[in-house]
Amino acid sequence: MFPLTEENKHVAQLLLSTGTCPRCIFRFCGVDFHAPYKLPYKDLLNELQKFLETEKDELILEVPNPPPKKIRLQELEDGIDGIDNLSQNGEGRVSIIEDGSIASKNSNLNVCNVCLGILQEFCEKEFIKKVCQKVEASGFEFTNLVFSVSFPPQLSVREHAAWLLVKQEMGKQSLSLGRNDIVQLKEAYKWITHPLISEELGVPIDGKSLFEVSVVFAHPETVEDCHFLRVICPDCFKPAKNKQSVFTRMAVMKALNKIKEEDFLKQFPCPPNSPKAVCTVLEIECAHGAVFVAGRYNKYSRNLPQTPWIIDGERKLESSVEELISDHLLAVFKAESFNFSSSGREDVDVRTLGNGRPFAIELVNPHRVHFTSQEIKELQQKINNSSNKIQVRDLQLVTREAIGHMKEGEEEKTKSYSALIWTNNTIQKKDIEFLNDIKELKIDQKTPLRVLHRRPLAVRTRIIHSMESHYVDDHHFRLYLKTQAGTYIKEFVHGDFGRTKPNIGSLMNVTADILELDVEVKHFIVEVAVCTLNLAKVMLFGGVGIKPNRYLSPLILMGI
Repeated sequence: MFPLTEENKHVAQLLLSTGTCPRCIFRFCGVDFHAPYKLPYKDLLNELQKFLETEKDELILEVPNPPPKKIRLQELEDGIDGIDNLSQNGEGRVSIIEDGSIASKNSNLNVCNVCLGILQEFCEKEFIKKVCQKVEASGFEFTNLVFSVSFPPQLSVREHAAWLLVKQEMGKQSLSLGRNDIVQLKEAYKWITHPLISEELGVPIDGKSLFEVSVVFAHPETVEDCHFLRVICPDCFKPAKNKQSVFTRMAVMKALNKIKEEDFLKQFPCPPNSPKAVCTVLEIECAHGAVFVAGRYNKYSRNLPQTPWIIDGERKLESSVEELISDHLLAVFKAESFNFSSSGREDVDVRTLGNGRPFAIELVNPHRVHFTSQEIKELQQKINNSSNKIQVRDLQLVTREAIGHMKEGEEEKTKSYSALIWTNNTIQKKDIEFLNDIKELKIDQKTPLRVLHRRPLAVRTRIIHSMESHYVDDHHFRLYLKTQAGTYIKEFVHGDFGRTKPNIGSLMNVTADILELDVEVKHFIVEVAVCTLNLAKVMLFGGVGIKPNRYLSPLILMGI
């Protein structure tokens, strides 16, 4: 059933005569159900022309003091621009001549003067197939997708001009047309293209999908359509660092909402002129949202930094914890890049023992995202077999929300350390036993000299919760500490030239230094009952494969 009624006939005649395509005519007539838009373009045009057929010799043209019919026809055939002038002055109507044929110099042009061809050839199956071929060739793994389009900003200007034209004509019939009564171009485009894309690729369109297919359109021929707005509304067009042009869609819409109708009509043709060519496709891009892999690592080397150690462009050590893990993940996930983060960090000469330090890696634009639990176990084993400097455990896919738990309350966390300490004076077991009785010791630490180049100068109060000393020999003992996170353990031992007070040296009245330091990660922060309850709660990731754990993962990241 054809969607237009007799009430729409005059508007449809007006728009078609000025070079507007059938689908845009539907939009301005408020057709808000999908089916009519999905018909092939040629069929739509034929149906619209049948609908607009008028009785022979019926004239709709109304102009002040109309010239004789013969002269009028000749003028129209010669392509004069009298219609544009009438429209800009807010007077007169556009005509359908005798047999219903279009009487406008735009009638022989195929490109829509409003959508610039977007709702013409770019909605047809041939174009959609080209998009889908690009998607299939991209090598991405996906079970659904979100389809996004970027239109030239001048489309908003042209739509505004067409709206003023239709609004003016409807006003003569005591009818009104608000901006919100028009079906948005992007909405109509998605109504048509989404089913075609879904059918061609065999996957659903899902607005929450992490896989995005985007098409960017441009129309160089009409790029200056927006320029007059900057003269009238300069405040709306401010340069932005990440934008190549000030004429963004948001800026243009802001100016259109601000400009007076009479000022707009003086500056821009109404109806808009028909272009010679349709839009061009600047790019068809595929991208997948980041996925996150989390786990724990143990570091057994005293000559391995957590992240690449590069000073003034020169690499100091050949590898790092970050690289030993991420290199494997990048290859398997086929990602473009990554971002590594962890719950705290250790110095290059510090080992990380116990349950391991929680870490997370954001994999940017991965091409492969679906893994079975067995494949993740094999990936973990591959990492562990590649080096004796680190070991990884609890490797799993997690959600972005879970990563936040890793950084939560870092200052309140308790950390455990094992330090091998040297003293200049000879010691006996009884000389260190008093350390076992010290509880909740508050210390003040001025920013250590060794990190002053990258940390602001400040005095930080930290708490040493408990200490346990183990005698080794006359000049050595091992000290096990539980401290507030963020405590500089090396400085607590040797004092950092008096910048940390009190310290082991001052407490023992000796000169002390630290020879070895290990981080012992083994604290349970969340109650077991809560863990058990949340183990059953998982979120399906991408429809198939392994399920990233939204609730279990934070427990692993926080210390379980």
